[in-house]
Amino acid sequence: MLSINQRIAQDIQCQERQVEAAVALLDGGATVPFIARYRKEVTGGLDDAQLRTLEERLRYLRELEDRRKAILDSIREQGKLDAALQKQIEEADSKARLEDIYLPYKPKRRTKAQIAREAGLQPLADNLLADPQRDPRREAETYVSADKGVSTVEEALEGARAILVERFSENAELIGRLREDFWREGRAVSTVRDGKQAEGAKFSDYFEYKEKLSKLPSHRILALFRGEKEEVLDLKLEAEEEQTVPMSQRQPGAFELAIARQFGVADRGRPADKWLMDCVRWAWRTKIQVHVGLDLRMRLWQAAEDEAVKIFAGNLRDLLLAAPAGARPTMGLDPGFRTGVKVAVVDRTGKVVDTGVIYPHEPQRRWDEAIATLAALAARHKVELIAIGNGTASRETDKLAGELIAKFPEMKLTKIVVSEAGASVYSASAYASQELPELDVSLRGAVSIARRLQDPLAELVKIDPKSIGVGQYQHDLAEHKLSRSLDAVVEDCVNAVGVDVNTASAPLLARVSGVGETLAQNIVAHRDATGPFRTRSQLKQVPRLGPKAFEQCAGFLRIPDGDDPLDRSGVHPEAYPVVRRIIEAAKSDIKVLIGNAAVLRGLQPKQFTDETFGVPTVTDILRELEKPGRDPRPAFKTATFQEGVETLNDLKPGMILEGVVTNVAAFGAFVDVGVHQDGLVHISALAKTFVKDPRDVVKPGQIVKVKVLEVDKARKRISLTMRLDDAAEARPARDRGAEPARGGRAAAGPNRHDRGGAAAGSNPFADAFRKAGLDRGPTGRR
Repeated sequence: MLSINQRIAQDIQCQERQVEAAVALLDGGATVPFIARYRKEVTGGLDDAQLRTLEERLRYLRELEDRRKAILDSIREQGKLDAALQKQIEEADSKARLEDIYLPYKPKRRTKAQIAREAGLQPLADNLLADPQRDPRREAETYVSADKGVSTVEEALEGARAILVERFSENAELIGRLREDFWREGRAVSTVRDGKQAEGAKFSDYFEYKEKLSKLPSHRILALFRGEKEEVLDLKLEAEEEQTVPMSQRQPGAFELAIARQFGVADRGRPADKWLMDCVRWAWRTKIQVHVGLDLRMRLWQAAEDEAVKIFAGNLRDLLLAAPAGARPTMGLDPGFRTGVKVAVVDRTGKVVDTGVIYPHEPQRRWDEAIATLAALAARHKVELIAIGNGTASRETDKLAGELIAKFPEMKLTKIVVSEAGASVYSASAYASQELPELDVSLRGAVSIARRLQDPLAELVKIDPKSIGVGQYQHDLAEHKLSRSLDAVVEDCVNAVGVDVNTASAPLLARVSGVGETLAQNIVAHRDATGPFRTRSQLKQVPRLGPKAFEQCAGFLRIPDGDDPLDRSGVHPEAYPVVRRIIEAAKSDIKVLIGNAAVLRGLQPKQFTDETFGVPTVTDILRELEKPGRDPRPAFKTATFQEGVETLNDLKPGMILEGVVTNVAAFGAFVDVGVHQDGLVHISALAKTFVKDPRDVVKPGQIVKVKVLEVDKARKRISLTMRLDDAAEARPARDRGAEPARGGRAAAGPNRHDRGGAAAGSNPFADAFRKAGLDRGPTGRR
């Protein structure tokens, strides 16, 4: 039997010693970012992706071992544990296999089989199974006893059947084999419930639906379960095509025959054969099929959930690592009609310097006054960027900003539409109340919109990752699994970029390796009380920030203008002696050496290794010295929405537009082209070559060129392609069971933040939209 470490080594394709080292570090309190970055020699260079997989598998396998021990203890207490059974349990390699073995020994309520045994019917069942030449009724006559509660031959045979059914349904080898056969050959079958056709129109694709279990994609699995949960669909798993003939004429199916073979049952015309085959049929229909079906439902759900969590995590990573506009004075506009457009101006550090509300749109239509107000604010605070939230009235507000720029070209303003997903969650949060106590909740959203343009990562960490809304079916997913995955993504992103310890907020600091909420607040309090940190070593003066926490966090906390130039780099303080050796070899000064690519690239990493720091770490150090504190995020650039294209009515098949990817799902990507409703680029239209995973081609926040293929104005659905030579077609709108319109930017079909945009017609685009339209994830800001 393989050990936990050996199994993980096989899973992530590395050596067992690497796993042992990583497990020891994790158990010692080290974080994945710290191990991946600063313990490469110890783990043999395992990267963060391998370490995250290792962490998940370690958790699963330890849970498996705990369950294995509990099962062994339970069977041992029953006095039924022998060497063969113990070997079986110890060799079980999954939770499902363990539970199959444990099933006969699992404490259960008093069953019909137990009652039959107490009535003395065990020999009857054994004799008929062992010798089918016996006549069941004649054999059962000798077991009729009123004193034992067996009044008739029929009752005796029913008790014997219960005993055999339990025996057949608790054979671990058989159950395991049938489960895998069912998975390969079985199908999911859904039908609409009577009277639910109109109410559940969005599930119309599944009113009469069949598909092999092994072929079901994650989004369809989640849609089927959602339809069942909302009591629109009846969903069942079929092991094989159901026979429509009367039960008396029904032939045994493949699964029943497999059970019969396992126990030597066959219909050869012997007196007991028909009765035994009935026992087999009863075992399959009432026990085994139900048990295996529940297991496979769970397998389907877990596979779909894992895929949905993976998609959510990938999208969140891309959003967090989106290009920052940088430290530039920015005006944030939170669009609205009746309530007005909320305005907030922040300086280059993100500090709020002015706020206000303007009313350029319906019903007040104070357009010129609004432009004058914005111009005055921009001039007063030397604004360079205008961030416009992409919610209700976004396109109208974008037009307002465009006119402002046209009227005052000397200000050299740049406008950018940004996602406002989660801004309302931040506005009403306790942290926002603490950070911006003087501002009304509505104005805090405008501040968040401005800041997330300056630095998306620094602002979005203030929001629960689930509220950012870049997933599919997230409300159906296990809370702990989703939260754990998303928290890991945020941790990896924050530590990959690094954090300025003198300007970072407490929520951002809390995501740094080894810090957490309490230490983050202590760092901020110490910074407020004593002034900015001048060196990394001063972090040791922060209350409760001990040696272990310092080891974990020091390399990720940067001091750009500190006393030691190395403190602004990703070089860990423990490796500063290596840098000194490099300085001596280069015969240079640290201030001259930093950024001097010509000198640094001429050095050989092996020359500076020792028993602690090997070639991988020294290579990283040289790279950091060349570009200290480099930001791994891409350069900032903006999309330009086409003038005159502001609503669905302005779209025409064949148009080529620039847009921003807002969300990526398993079946394609949603793109904002500036018309209040995202469009879908189906996976088949992302590239001219085969695409297995849309995220291989596009990421949230990416600027792309798309061609409009179809527009369904009735359901506000747009189909797009990134293959610009694809032919476009103008097709009439079809009522194919789309979700009814809801109004605003989030109207009709998928929500722009979690459920995506829209498409029309038949073809793969319409198919994907109907699937996406079933999702009711978070609506982001609105």
